[in-house]
Amino acid sequence: MRQLTVDALNPALQKVQYAVRGELAIKAELLRDKLKEPGHGLPFDKVINSNIGNPQQKGLDQPPITFTRQVAALMEWPELAELAPNVFPKDVVERARELSQEIGSIGAYSHSQGVPFIRKNVAKFIEERDGFPADPAHIFLTGGASAGVSLLINMLISSPNAGILIPIPQYPLYTASLAQHQGIPIPYHLDESSGWSTSVEAIEEALIKAEKAGVLPKGLVIINPGNPTGALLDEPTMEKLVHLCDKYGLVLLADEVYQSNLHKPDTHSFTSFKKVVSKLQSGVPLVSFHSISKGVSGECGRRGGYFECTNFSEEVLALIYKMVSVGLCPPLSGQIGVDSMVRPPKVGEESYELWKKETDTIHAALASRTSLMSARLNALPGVSCVDSPGALYLYPQIKLSKKAQEAALAAGKEPDAFYALALLDATGICVVPGSGFGQKEGEWHYRLTCLCPGVDEYVGNLEKFHADWVAKYGEA
Repeated sequence: MRQLTVDALNPALQKVQYAVRGELAIKAELLRDKLKEPGHGLPFDKVINSNIGNPQQKGLDQPPITFTRQVAALMEWPELAELAPNVFPKDVVERARELSQEIGSIGAYSHSQGVPFIRKNVAKFIEERDGFPADPAHIFLTGGASAGVSLLINMLISSPNAGILIPIPQYPLYTASLAQHQGIPIPYHLDESSGWSTSVEAIEEALIKAEKAGVLPKGLVIINPGNPTGALLDEPTMEKLVHLCDKYGLVLLADEVYQSNLHKPDTHSFTSFKKVVSKLQSGVPLVSFHSISKGVSGECGRRGGYFECTNFSEEVLALIYKMVSVGLCPPLSGQIGVDSMVRPPKVGEESYELWKKETDTIHAALASRTSLMSARLNALPGVSCVDSPGALYLYPQIKLSKKAQEAALAAGKEPDAFYALALLDATGICVVPGSGFGQKEGEWHYRLTCLCPGVDEYVGNLEKFHADWVAKYGEA
């Protein structure tokens, strides 16, 4: 019997890399298993997965929003409202009843584009956020934002020389999706010296270089707030980016899943690309992505999200609908999560006070941890870290000595991956090396989340490790 081998599979799969769940994450799970063994001999008693924005993961333990979970519970088992009549607030019971009338059983398929009623609520959320109308027919509910990103990249790769502009550093979803669908990444560098700002000139340079290489640019990815950088775009820059897309005929792919993760709301605010495109009355094709995995909900495992298409023809929308229909429908639990995200309790409703307390607590914790961590990382020799105004991460740069670089080379590792592996072995803290996100030659970084509780102990372990590293390998 002939064996199935890797060589017999789609060769594009071999090129897919996804650093946030790569070598470091795999080793972290092995160490977690080892900790369960008597006399394990490891120099730590827990593994901290700081490699991924997974707020409710064991060890990070961000509490779920009560309103979201109560609505979800009644949607799973509607009889609970009668069996436990004094447990659920009136507005939760009414919300679940309203959704049940629209959806029926969540064990059934929904409309392939998502429940029409929930899409109407998403449209209303967008209109209230931006001050411009949104059409529910142009909104697609998805199994997390990632599913929408992968679909749109697949659709845009129209020829073997087609490419998509992606920021460097970038979220590895984009290079992984491009590799899977045989598209060409066109990198443009963000400016670390100015808080990881986006330069229109840098994008134009990347476009010119791509065209000289025979690459056909089809789209521009903007992550705002940034991942892994946490940078936040200002409106004048966004306007320039829209004009650039118009000039070069690019589809604008706006990853806005961290739009409610703002740590300095008094000085840094979020503006959507939908609002900018609408204000400019631009005809640039825009796809805007959002998710229940981030923000304050952190419901990663429910797989809920949406994308909105702006300035797309009915013909193209019909093709997108055909493609999402192949997958039948997004998960109903995720769709219900989207509804709770875009329709939180209002002032005067029974659930509002608890919802406000829970969300304020999450925002305050993230802001405090981000500020404290960036300050203490910046105090370490050979480390510099932008104090992120948004998202869930910090992305410090580390200077590595020649001795450290040589040791990494001897181990067959990138220098920042070598550093990150040593950090994991010494402390149980799992981070993602910058080589997984992209960086300038001769620079090294790592990404870590600001979700970890016990931040003093957590950062203290980072500081002790770095001091030991410098003592072993010297300063750069």
